[in-house]
Amino acid sequence: MTFLWPEFLWLLLALPLLIALYVLLLLRRRRLAVRYASLSIVREAAGFGHAWRRHVPPVLFLLALAAMLVAAARPLATLALPSQRQTIILAIDVSGSMRAADVKPNRLAAAQQAAKAFIKDLPRHVRVGVVAFAGSAQLAQLPTQNHDDLFSAIDSFQLQRGTATGNGIMLSLAALFPDAGIDIASLGQPTAGFPRAQPIDRVTAEDPARGIKPAPVPPGSYTSAAIIMLTDGQRTTGVDPIEAAQVAADRGVRVYTVGVGTVDGETIGFEGWSMRVRLDEDTLKTVATRTAAEYFYAGTAADLHKVYETLSSRLTVEKKETEVASLFALLAAGLALLSALLSLWWFNRIA
Repeated sequence: MTFLWPEFLWLLLALPLLIALYVLLLLRRRRLAVRYASLSIVREAAGFGHAWRRHVPPVLFLLALAAMLVAAARPLATLALPSQRQTIILAIDVSGSMRAADVKPNRLAAAQQAAKAFIKDLPRHVRVGVVAFAGSAQLAQLPTQNHDDLFSAIDSFQLQRGTATGNGIMLSLAALFPDAGIDIASLGQPTAGFPRAQPIDRVTAEDPARGIKPAPVPPGSYTSAAIIMLTDGQRTTGVDPIEAAQVAADRGVRVYTVGVGTVDGETIGFEGWSMRVRLDEDTLKTVATRTAAEYFYAGTAADLHKVYETLSSRLTVEKKETEVASLFALLAAGLALLSALLSLWWFNRIA
C-alpha cells in the first residue's frame, strides 16, 4: 500500500502519547478513589466490577483516530475492479493450415468453439467484433452486443490460402477506429462501413481530416478496447505484424496473441496439395510485448478453452491502483460510533 500524502502518517506518533495520557488519568483516578471510606464506593470508583469494559471504548476511539489519520494520508491499494474495456476484436486465422487435426476436431473448429464460449462468458455490455484473416483480412462482424450475430459470423468462416497476421491487426484497428482513415482496401476486399483513405503506410495513425499524425500514447493505456489475435502459422504476405503492432501500441491498444499448432513445424496436405506450416512464436510474443499485452500458447482444444477463459477474466476484471481513503474513513466512523454506543450502554455516558 502506498500513500498520496504520507506526511500525515507522522501524526500516528501522537497515539502513544494519548495512550500514556490515558494511563496517567487512570492512575490519578485510583489515587482519588482510595480517599473514600466506604469500600463499596472505592470499588465502584475504581471499576473493579467491570475492569475490562472501562477500557474498550477508549481503545476503540484510539483505533478510530488511527484510521482517520491513515485516511487523511490518502492510501492507494491495488484492487481487482470491473474493466472499463467496452469493445473486443477477435482476429482469427482462417488460413488452410487451420484444417489440421492435431487440435481436435481440427484447429479451426476448436478455435470457433472456444471463441463462442468466450463470447458467452463476457458481460452483455461488452461489444465484440470479428475479423477473419488469411491471405487478406475481412471484417466478418462489426462490433456488436448481439451474440447470435457473432456466432453466425464465426460459423461462416471459410478457409483460404496465405497468412497475413499484420493485416488482421490493422483491420481490427480499423474496426475500433472507423474514423481514423486506415485504408482497409489495401488489406483485402473493401468492407462496408469504412471509408477509403490514403495508402496504409501513410495513414496508419493519422487524422484524415487534418493529415496530422497524433502523438503516440503509452502502450496499453487505451482501456476501452483490446484485440485478441489467434493464429497457427507465420506471416506469408501482407503487412509486417511488428509494424502493425507498433501502430496499435501508439494508440494504446493491447493485442493479446494466441498461438495454435506446432512450433517446430509440420507438413499438412489436403485436396491434392501440401504446405509446410510453423508457428512463429517469436513474432507473436513481440506483438504482445510491444502492445503491453500477453502471449498464450494453446496446443490442444482444452488449452485453447483455458486460454479464452483466462482472457475473459483478465479483460472483464483488471487490477488497478485505487484510492481507498473512503474505506478507512468509514472504518473510523464505525469504530467511533461503536465506542460511543458501548460507553452509553455500560456507563450511561460518552466519556
